[in-house]
Amino acid sequence: MRGYSIADIIVVDGFWKAGEGIVLSTAHTAGLTMRMRKLLFAWHEASWYGADIEERSDERLKRIELTVSPSLAMDYLSSPKPTRLLRVEWTERVQSLSRLAELLRQALRSGWYAPDWSRWRAESRAWRLEIPRTEQETLGAWRELVPELEKQGDLDAVQGWLSGIVEELIATDEAAGAAWRKAAALAGEGALMMKAADEDDWLVSIGMKQDQVPFRTALQLLEPNEQQGWRLRPAVQERAEGGSWLTLAPASAPYEEEDAAPRFVLPDDAPADWHAYFADRLRKEEQKWATALPEWVLTESLSRIGAPAGLIRTELTDELAFQFLEHESVKLLAAGCSVLLPAWWEAARNRKLKLKAKVRSSVGSGEQSMFGLQQIVDFDWKLAVGNVDMSEAEFMKLASENRRLMQIGDEWVHLDPGDMERLRKWLKKNGGKRGLSMRDVFEMHLRGGAELEAENEIEDALVAEVELNEHLVAWIAQLGEASDLPLVEKPAAFQGELRHYQLQGVSWLAFLRKFGLGACLADDMGLGKTIQFTAYLQHVQESGGLGPSLLICPTSVIGNWEKELERFAPGLRVLVHYGPKRARGEQFALEAAEVDLVITSYTLAPLDEEELGGVSWDVVCLDEAQNIKNYYTKQSAAIRGFSAQHRIALTGTPMENRLTELWSLYDFTNPGYLGTLNEFRKAVVLPIEKERDEKLIAELQRWVKPFMLRRLKKDPSIQLSLPEKNEMRTYLSLTVEQGALYENMVSTLMNQLESAGAFQRRGIILSALTRLKQVCDHPSLLLKEDAALLKNAWDPERSNKVLRVLEMVEEIAAEGERCLIFTQYVEMGLTLQRLLQERLGLPTPYLHGGVPKVERDRMIETFQNEQEPGCAFVLSLKAGGTGLNLTAANHVIHFDRWWNPAVENQATDRAFRIGQTRNVQVHKYVTLGTLEERIDDMIARKQMLNEQVVSQSENWITEMSTDELRELFTLRKHRLKG
Repeated sequence: MRGYSIADIIVVDGFWKAGEGIVLSTAHTAGLTMRMRKLLFAWHEASWYGADIEERSDERLKRIELTVSPSLAMDYLSSPKPTRLLRVEWTERVQSLSRLAELLRQALRSGWYAPDWSRWRAESRAWRLEIPRTEQETLGAWRELVPELEKQGDLDAVQGWLSGIVEELIATDEAAGAAWRKAAALAGEGALMMKAADEDDWLVSIGMKQDQVPFRTALQLLEPNEQQGWRLRPAVQERAEGGSWLTLAPASAPYEEEDAAPRFVLPDDAPADWHAYFADRLRKEEQKWATALPEWVLTESLSRIGAPAGLIRTELTDELAFQFLEHESVKLLAAGCSVLLPAWWEAARNRKLKLKAKVRSSVGSGEQSMFGLQQIVDFDWKLAVGNVDMSEAEFMKLASENRRLMQIGDEWVHLDPGDMERLRKWLKKNGGKRGLSMRDVFEMHLRGGAELEAENEIEDALVAEVELNEHLVAWIAQLGEASDLPLVEKPAAFQGELRHYQLQGVSWLAFLRKFGLGACLADDMGLGKTIQFTAYLQHVQESGGLGPSLLICPTSVIGNWEKELERFAPGLRVLVHYGPKRARGEQFALEAAEVDLVITSYTLAPLDEEELGGVSWDVVCLDEAQNIKNYYTKQSAAIRGFSAQHRIALTGTPMENRLTELWSLYDFTNPGYLGTLNEFRKAVVLPIEKERDEKLIAELQRWVKPFMLRRLKKDPSIQLSLPEKNEMRTYLSLTVEQGALYENMVSTLMNQLESAGAFQRRGIILSALTRLKQVCDHPSLLLKEDAALLKNAWDPERSNKVLRVLEMVEEIAAEGERCLIFTQYVEMGLTLQRLLQERLGLPTPYLHGGVPKVERDRMIETFQNEQEPGCAFVLSLKAGGTGLNLTAANHVIHFDRWWNPAVENQATDRAFRIGQTRNVQVHKYVTLGTLEERIDDMIARKQMLNEQVVSQSENWITEMSTDELRELFTLRKHRLKG
């Protein structure tokens, strides 16, 4: 073996430091100082090889100190083993602490410790060693160790070290912590903090020692009966078997101070072995009660002969009984005493005095369209405490008596004098009011009541509730469950099928219309809100006539609405109010009167406020209604001012960030329903957003539910009716800039084709095809604009496609889902990646042919891990169209089209494949009026879908004649939106 040099030998001292643990100390040693912790604890796994040890340097004394927590110090010093590269000489003091560590370890394993009654404090618990007398060997080792510890001044370390270990054990060990919490719960917090008259009694109260007395004792408050008033009495119960409590009767003989006999006696049928313990136990209990209770309870009320001061009252007035119930019983429980109170007390003390507006039975009984939210409802006032109802006159009589506890019929009630006085004043001031609006009725019923105005800001407001008649109960229940509504017939003019849940949506809209109530259709994206609104318009038209109606939507989806209306409701007369040549003034009013539906954009709502606000609309509908979430914008203000018989909001995300957005939607659909914005912010927004008040959240859900229909794709009833893969077109229009570029390119192309040979012709067509696709995506993609040099390069406003994909991905993110976005162009992909990351604040990978395999694998692994943040994955069709498993996504967006269904389906199948557990929504973007729409129509009509015509490229287009190409490429101007 190698020897040790002087530098390899260190002397380690140690001492107990209260509140921290054992401190190991050694002098600075050349070459070892920086490695001391690692060398001493190199083998010690429990301290993570020294990582959990605090190290500090005392420059004044030239020493290194390592502070080791109590439990780690016990584990380490009971068997210290520094690294073999180092020889440690432990001081005599550390060797004593090491033997103490072994003893503490044995005590912990054997359970030889107990609470230290003499040192126990409310702010710090203490524990002591309790080595059984039968453990002679251990007791001998302890007797040898005590003089050493005393000589070194470390005897106090025994109690401190043990207490520190036990407290660490309670805090970190699940089983030990659970055992202590159980004992504390059984004893009561007060018993742990307030020591009893003697140590044995205290140890019993905290569950550390078994009580030999065969019964347990409690102080019982008895309610009045026909013969007696409120009484305090001791009660006893069999400890082993439990069962009923036995109330003790007062002793018949007068109490004398020198007499040891108690004031109360056991029942005649009490077990014989109880008598030996009874007097001593009752005296102890009375001492505990006297210590915990205030002076008024200790003054004897009946002036019994010879009764000494300090005994508890046995008879109480109504007022004193209330004081005992409300305050003194709590003090007794905190002191570890058992208390028996009347069974009704807990329920009674939590009941608040309530004012009820009982709606008269005639309201809502007819079949007529009887109300809007402003309709006045007749009702009668009545007051209630629990199940006890009182008339106004009965309440006023009770208020004059100023009593806290009262028995009304068979039920005890607790009446708060402050509440009664405030309610008395309120009734005197407002009781004559007999008119509630339907809006008030909804709020009071759905929220569980409404606050009455308080006399000042400090007082808690009282609550008024509404009691509905059977007609309104049934009507509101029907409104809250769309599935229970009778279904309307599918409109005869509707060209297509309505799934069951969609017909339910149409029926729900029609039901609300009947009663003059607005609606928010908030179905998940892809469930067909457009179809449901279209069918609703046709239902209204076929049921009695549809007046001019207004649809406001984002610019990017105007074309989509046109296309869907043409497909499903070709009989509806539609006017698109958009573009520089749109009608204004009287001309607009004349045109609007001749159509069923006017479609316009959010942008034009404030600009054409005079025209749009001058028409009395039958229906005003907002698509993507979250666009009015900001109440203070001119756009929102203008839209709210438009008159309508029925208001409808369509949105997949009724609330994106803040509760005030929900208020904005409802203030459009049902003005005033959620109160004013300031009222809503104070009563709902602040408590929920700051405190996450669960009760208030549930109230708000009930409050908004009747006027919002929200179904999710994951709902079982929806899942059954949706196909596994649902494909849909998203139709978009060109901006004016895109349209001008598109027309110029088509004109140039046609001129070139006139003189081109066969070989040149093919190259010209393919080149033009690429450029036309690029301009449909974004002008900057065609013009190769540099964002660093041109301020508005890649501005989303220059392309409705870009605007729409940003909106759609935001909606998908709000639903907690993920999507794949396919594009053919690298620059477009990079731009979408940047814009989405800026908008969502989430990482957005972009996979294209230039991405190395390692990076590609990392992207896929991260995206597939749904615990990682993310929503969108942008891919090149060629690089990401095959061979990938991306089942974390259940939306696929084809931003620009590869006109080969097989290729597009391969790309879609990155998400729609084995392992996918959700329905996949496929969104194919089509620019209206361009070659994209023409080719999509041709493929949809199956004119050129066979493998011979549509091969693995777009070369089939080059084989078309010049006239066919002219028809294919020429921009249809009525599709141009500016």
